[in-house]
Amino acid sequence: MARRNVRTFADRPIPQADLERVLYAGWAAPSAMNRQHRDFVVCTERARLEALAKVWQYAGHVATSAATVAVVAPGLSEKEAGEVDQFDIGQAVMAMAIAATDMGIGSGHASIGDQDKARAILGVPDDHYCAYLLALGYPADRPLAPLHHLNRRPFDDVVHRGHW
Repeated sequence: MARRNVRTFADRPIPQADLERVLYAGWAAPSAMNRQHRDFVVCTERARLEALAKVWQYAGHVATSAATVAVVAPGLSEKEAGEVDQFDIGQAVMAMAIAATDMGIGSGHASIGDQDKARAILGVPDDHYCAYLLALGYPADRPLAPLHHLNRRPFDDVVHRGHW
């Protein structure tokens, strides 16, 4: 319940062992038929993070992150595989975000609008695409703590039992 999107990060590095634990969570996340159609490119160099922040209009928080993980997937060749891959990529991103939260590390995801720029920054082959970015770092405003008042639709309005 402490996981939230963090977009402002403290100027503090993430210990390598903690970053490895986050990446391990993404690596271990389930995938349909164990296809594992995802790779991770982790960036910690400030210049590269600042460049990555420009691949999408709402990715500015990437520039100040301690690390950002780009989730990369093979190019979409068939519709069904692409939809399954997107679901699996989402599971990996969420697994990394939850693992980060367990260590007090905040996360904020971002899309990628300029694939050519992202490929150039990250050295991604032409037959792959960058699906999402996951910026990581310690929150600058307040530490992660369980949220008691979620800004969500009422639970009983969302959960339907047996039928709509």
